[in-house]
Amino acid sequence: MNMSDTVEQAVSLFKQGFNCSQAMLAVYCEKLGLGRSEAFKIACGFGGGMHSDGTCGAVTGAIMVIGLKYGTSIPDKNTRIQTYKLVAEFAKEFKTRNGSIDCTELLGCDLSTTEGMKTAQEKNLFSTVCPKMVQSAVEILDHILSH
Repeated sequence: MNMSDTVEQAVSLFKQGFNCSQAMLAVYCEKLGLGRSEAFKIACGFGGGMHSDGTCGAVTGAIMVIGLKYGTSIPDKNTRIQTYKLVAEFAKEFKTRNGSIDCTELLGCDLSTTEGMKTAQEKNLFSTVCPKMVQSAVEILDHILSH
């Protein structure tokens, strides 16, 4: 699957109603040994900055993918350190492209509040800003996964 297909699939999943984190993890999970149903469940709580004024769900989904590919299931400090470096590389590039990795900063409203959610809906941010964040995350992640 090429990058444009991956972008299209991730954005399509988001537009179907999955959150940004679910869309990210679901596009990559099966080729990394995780079932799609499990990926949707695992990533479910990470969308919208975890609804706690936190990290963008497209970013947390990408970090989960990095962990699936490069992480370790045994206590291995060297693998952990290498995975952290890739996460930092991803975050740095996402910040460079988008100005932040924080959902509230990216959207200009806090989804953990009723007012913030109302603002996001009124300004149509889930259709304008969020798909761009998913696309950006896929582009960066595909570059990292090609290392």
